[in-house]
Amino acid sequence: MKRVVFLALLVAGAASATAQPTPSSSLDGEWRGKSDGGSCNAPLDFVITIENGFVDGSAFDTTAHGPVPNLKKAPPPAPTPGLWQIHGVVNPSGSFSLVSVASVKATDRRRGKLTARSEGGGLVVSETTGCRRTARLTR
Repeated sequence: MKRVVFLALLVAGAASATAQPTPSSSLDGEWRGKSDGGSCNAPLDFVITIENGFVDGSAFDTTAHGPVPNLKKAPPPAPTPGLWQIHGVVNPSGSFSLVSVASVKATDRRRGKLTARSEGGGLVVSETTGCRRTARLTR
């Protein structure tokens, strides 16, 4: 039993000696906030996580609606995107770009571009395409 414990400690010590410290960003953490409506008059609720400089998150449009009953027998209108996935890499020396992709069905694939920057103690995210919304996020 003592040999097993000794070997486990030996392996753990060797693993910690070779492990590289992971780089971190001053913006690491979970960020939340709400955008203005932009030209679409559709605000987004943002939840973004930054870990080791990598951005992963989502934005949700609470005003989006899915298909509605079609009483006129016409082609139904396409559902508006309600959920956006957000990805990117932090640039510690200024603003950085993010990519957003809408979760919609079929061939309607929507993409957007965002620009983020640190401002004061918060994070400002602006759409550079589409509705041109601006969100102020806090930890």
